[in-house]
Amino acid sequence: MKVAIFLGSKSDSETMKKAATVLKEFGVEYKAFVISAHRAGDLLVKTVKQVEADGAEVIIAGAGLSAALPGVIASRTTLPVVGVPLECVTPGMSNGLAGVDSLLSIVQMPPQIPVATVGINSAKNAAYLALQILSIKYPEIKEKLIAFRAKLTADAESAASQGFDF
Repeated sequence: MKVAIFLGSKSDSETMKKAATVLKEFGVEYKAFVISAHRAGDLLVKTVKQVEADGAEVIIAGAGLSAALPGVIASRTTLPVVGVPLECVTPGMSNGLAGVDSLLSIVQMPPQIPVATVGINSAKNAAYLALQILSIKYPEIKEKLIAFRAKLTADAESAASQGFDF
């Protein structure tokens, strides 16, 4: 396993599975866990230590509302942690802040305990960032990213050459 994905709640799975999909497309092994930082703190710490022992090199953590999960994980490991702020989708819970509360919770970490943070619900970008981190060590991942970016460029150039009509 190169990447560990943590979700604060099962209700986060629809968004966070997008990270898993990207990692699968690049052939990168991952393991996912649903553990609440607030309700199961001891289990979370134990699991973080286990994924380190199992060889994880990057952690992706998605959480909504107070979004403590990425920060708590970052406080317990020196592995890079990529936080995904999530819009609350839990039935009966307000989503009036549309994920901005989660974004601020994750991005405003105290000094010395950073969490790389992507946009609200941007689990795919969390996976791409994890791939970029891994590409420093693994040339095969770097080659796949280079090919992926070349295809993005070619697709954009093709679309631009066709013009646009309202």
